[in-house]
Amino acid sequence: MRVALKECEWEQAGEDLVVVFDAREAITLSDPDGQVAALLSELRRAPQTAAELSTALGGHGFDVSEEDVGQGLSGLDSLGLVESADGRSLGDPGEDERQFSNLSFYGSYAALNRHRAGFQRSMREAHILVLGVGGGGSSLVQCLAGLGVGEMTLVDQDRVESRNFARQFLYRHADLGLSKAERAAAWVRDYDPNIKVNAVDRWISAPEDLADLVQGIDLIAGGLDGHPHANLWANESAVRAGVPYVLGGANRTQVMYLSVDPGRTPCLACDYEDRPIGDGSEAIAYRLVENMKLSNPLTGPMAMQVGSLLAFEAQRYLTGYEPPRAAGFRVTLDLRKGLLPEWQALPANPDCEVCRLAPPRGGAGR
Repeated sequence: MRVALKECEWEQAGEDLVVVFDAREAITLSDPDGQVAALLSELRRAPQTAAELSTALGGHGFDVSEEDVGQGLSGLDSLGLVESADGRSLGDPGEDERQFSNLSFYGSYAALNRHRAGFQRSMREAHILVLGVGGGGSSLVQCLAGLGVGEMTLVDQDRVESRNFARQFLYRHADLGLSKAERAAAWVRDYDPNIKVNAVDRWISAPEDLADLVQGIDLIAGGLDGHPHANLWANESAVRAGVPYVLGGANRTQVMYLSVDPGRTPCLACDYEDRPIGDGSEAIAYRLVENMKLSNPLTGPMAMQVGSLLAFEAQRYLTGYEPPRAAGFRVTLDLRKGLLPEWQALPANPDCEVCRLAPPRGGAGR
């Protein structure tokens, strides 16, 4: 394997070597004879195999076996400083240029056995069902397109209105009165013709309305309005299909998102069954909030926050560059508290009839 050095800098400090890859931390290595610095210098010069590095270090006056170099490379790998050279490229110069920033991002998580190009291919091979392309959903579509997802199916029945322009930047004045799903799909095609996109102009009035849309998809993201149980229907569809469901939204002063990993985490139905009932003040307040009709308070920055949070979580599920952050949790960001996130676990319901619909899967939740 040819090993490549990630973009890092280093400087000798007495018998130590201070190395910085991520600005958040400095790594201090013992290097009294300069052997580590020589190894880094050789890797910076060109990606090399352990055998080639053993020979090259001999030119610096170090008698180091191939096995010893291999151990050193394993140490650098554990510190996140090296990766597979062959895993850096998608094999197409044009595609590498298009995905340049994405590949650079994945470089922070790449290793000798985890390739940045592999992460990007996972996005390119994914099909995401986006429910709603309004406030948060329109920003989500833009984020997913930028991340290079391979296919999106966009579902919405609304038409573009002038009131949308404060927070939905996919649309233009020429789109007024036209289908949001169709116009969002057109935007994606103009942005990147290599992304396959399907527009579905449909009102979701029951779980059955989603049955044909979940076939062959890898993840459901977004949020439906209109009916108070619409997101429960989407949750059931995701659980039946065994695909993750990433949901988000906002109220007057809070942004929130959560994700459901069927068979591994509680689902939205578990959470709904745990709602307060009866005539107590908590139950009354819950019902009032559930049935409250609000003029939409979502501004552009709030909508973009929702869209980016959902895109990040979808990216985690699809690529595995890190574990999902909101799996089985509701994450709330309060505008009055500087958007600091707070995690609240979704309650597990062992008798949940929806969770029982999940296909068998291995592994455990967060």
